[in-house]
Amino acid sequence: MRLSEIPERVFRLAEDCERALAPRFAEIDRVSGQNTLRVMDAFHEYRVSDACFAGTTGYGYDDLGRETLDKIYARVFGASSALVRIGFVNGTHAIMSAVFAAVRPGDTLLAVMGPPYDTLRTAIGASKDVFGSLSFYGVNYAEVPAAEDGGPDYKAILAAVREVSPAAVLIQRSRGYAARRALFIDEIEKLCRLIRSEKPDIRIVVDNCYGEFVEDREPAAAGADLIAGSLIKNPGGGLAPTGGYIAGREDLVERAACRMTVPGIGGECGPTLGNNRLLFQGLFMAPHIVAQSLKTAALCAAMLERLNYQTSPGSLEKRADIIQTITLETPENLKKFCLGIQRGAPVDSYVTPEPWAMPGYDCDVIMAAGAFIQGASIELSADGPMLPPYRAYLQGGLTYESGRLGILLAISEMLDK
Repeated sequence: MRLSEIPERVFRLAEDCERALAPRFAEIDRVSGQNTLRVMDAFHEYRVSDACFAGTTGYGYDDLGRETLDKIYARVFGASSALVRIGFVNGTHAIMSAVFAAVRPGDTLLAVMGPPYDTLRTAIGASKDVFGSLSFYGVNYAEVPAAEDGGPDYKAILAAVREVSPAAVLIQRSRGYAARRALFIDEIEKLCRLIRSEKPDIRIVVDNCYGEFVEDREPAAAGADLIAGSLIKNPGGGLAPTGGYIAGREDLVERAACRMTVPGIGGECGPTLGNNRLLFQGLFMAPHIVAQSLKTAALCAAMLERLNYQTSPGSLEKRADIIQTITLETPENLKKFCLGIQRGAPVDSYVTPEPWAMPGYDCDVIMAAGAFIQGASIELSADGPMLPPYRAYLQGGLTYESGRLGILLAISEMLDK
């Protein structure tokens, strides 16, 4: 189906849903305004200038842009230090560098929201023991399932901290492919206080992927020692070509830098290869782009609720990340939904997504992603494991207008039986 073939009834449904969503959209814009103010304050404090956009090569010594961006990320995310590098190949790389900064051989890492998402499980060793997993380095792993309501099981977490005495805990803010919901900053702050009431010296690491700029503060400002994420998600604003970030306590950020490179080098090296301007401009755009993504997700939820599909979060609910899930009930619906999202993409719109054995996952996964940046989930995309109940995980949308068209195409494909 092409854009010109979207049925009029689908447009009318969207317009009806948008009227109902007006208060939610206004709240999203309010948070975007607060986050933009925080970003602009940081840009002004650290005197961003054209000189920051020059790139370095080779070792990357004395890179003014890189050093300034580290300071800006620390300020924006409420941390004392930050490490922003194109050398992180994905969010998993950044998160595991943070985890390795928080544990040593003989320590225990406790995941407090159940198993992390698939690509982290191999690195941690929660799925199988391979070279690179924590167990290979003599680090133990334990986890606490999420509560029945999808949030933290505070009582079980406190009991686990007492029982295994972990050196560090891992909090995954977003849901991954789990049925649970994402965590709000207030919940993360409560977790940090609770865990430290039992073990004051514990190190708390938050996987912040998909959550940046959704609320008006970040986990590092709520008690986390380290947070980490991907630049081709929220904070890159759709412009960062690759990379990741870590922010938090200065000593732990330096350890993470040494894990990423080697001790003795740490964060002192790393050429930016002409990408500084994109990283600065992407962060500048990020609060607005995240707002566009949140509006796209809310519209998707509202339209599919009208068609009697189960969504999480609901269209009028407050959101803690950019991910929208829809229980589509059949493999055919999941394929059609992803096909419509692909048809609405600015890149590779002619491609038909098919399930495949995606690296890091234990089942076939279907993915629709017609993005300017490969794998950029701040751009409109949808994916899901080919397993019952056939949930689609929608995220992204650089502009609400284009995201809206993608949603309309996806629904049109499902209605075209």
